[in-house]
Amino acid sequence: QITAEQLVQEAADRTERQNVAPRRTIADEDELQEYRMDKRKQFEDALRRNRASVPAYLKYAMWEESQHELDRARSVYERAVDEDPRNVTFWLKYAELEMRHRNSNRARNVWDRAVHILPRQTQLWYKYAFMEDVLGNYVGERLVFARWMQWNPAEPAWLAYAKFELRVGQVARARSVYERLVAARPSVSAWLRYARFEEAQHDTARARDVYTRAIDALSNGSSGGDGDDGSS
Repeated sequence: QITAEQLVQEAADRTERQNVAPRRTIADEDELQEYRMDKRKQFEDALRRNRASVPAYLKYAMWEESQHELDRARSVYERAVDEDPRNVTFWLKYAELEMRHRNSNRARNVWDRAVHILPRQTQLWYKYAFMEDVLGNYVGERLVFARWMQWNPAEPAWLAYAKFELRVGQVARARSVYERLVAARPSVSAWLRYARFEEAQHDTARARDVYTRAIDALSNGSSGGDGDDGSS
């Protein structure tokens, strides 16, 4: 006996099979160009119907990349960021395209434009710094962090900067970052992080000094909140 659930499932399976596009075998260069023209027309029609469609731009650009048409993919992303320059996803995908193809200078240019337009978007800064880190360009990574700190981001960004300096063996630079942190965001958390940093360096005198300064600053009511989260 066939149940109603089985009938529904069979109908769904049949519909799914019908909706699967048949595989197309391309025999020569002319057919390949014809196929590409058809696909591009479909993408362009979709954008004409809705110029603000994020998925339409992303699918178009990724398809061009799959065809090894990087210039065309870039062109699509340029149109996307022109249409909506405050869309973080467009900038991320655009830069990631360049990174995948080891075009570090092009990627750097995209990141620069992105953080200029959206300086409060922490994800863009983190990704930019990460790229420089992967490339081993520590001077460039330091410059990225330095630019970012000019916007006084939330505490985790300052800590990432300090950890970077410590990781590359620049203890004095890391200390300077903590000094700037407690000046910009003098919260209990920031002072504790600074003091623990000095403890980790086995510098008891400096740690004691930080604790003393923290007590004075916080008792005088200068402990600021964490402020904005840097995501606006």
